[in-house]
Amino acid sequence: MADVAPMDSTSPLYVAALDALSVESADQDAASPPPLWNSGAARPEPTPPERMRPPLARALPRLDHDAQPGLDKATAQKMRRGKIRPQRRLDLHGLTQDEARRALTAFLRAAQEAGCRDILVITGKGVKKDGSIGVLRARTPGWLNAPENRGRIVAFSYAAPKDGGEGALYIRLKKASA
Repeated sequence: MADVAPMDSTSPLYVAALDALSVESADQDAASPPPLWNSGAARPEPTPPERMRPPLARALPRLDHDAQPGLDKATAQKMRRGKIRPQRRLDLHGLTQDEARRALTAFLRAAQEAGCRDILVITGKGVKKDGSIGVLRARTPGWLNAPENRGRIVAFSYAAPKDGGEGALYIRLKKASA
């Protein structure tokens, strides 16, 4: 093992080490960490936590049949009345929940990449004898708000009766990015 020379008492490192050891000064708060800088030097400014973290993606508002924050009133009204014709359709009848979710995600991606703006997704009314609604009809709004899909969607609403009524959804997609 090599010999270690004693530290010079005038060294800045030595002074900083002494400052770190003198934690019990009367004017220092017991909860604050010991200073690691020279007593004569200015205290370094702490970096705010928001500067240290990467910027987070802006959270998109949750969409619902009645809440369509990305759509103007006139377009929302046309959509609800069935005046906007869907460019593509997806029928989820007969699929399991897992199959339907995968099919919906793939369909949204493919439709957006193809430049479609308005699509129709048919879930089926699925009204049961006890008055509850079908699983696919109940789950589809949640799937549309899932992170993998929400970024593609501007709005959705129930379809007009001629296109399936409450058993189908009109969906307005965002324009495909170039």
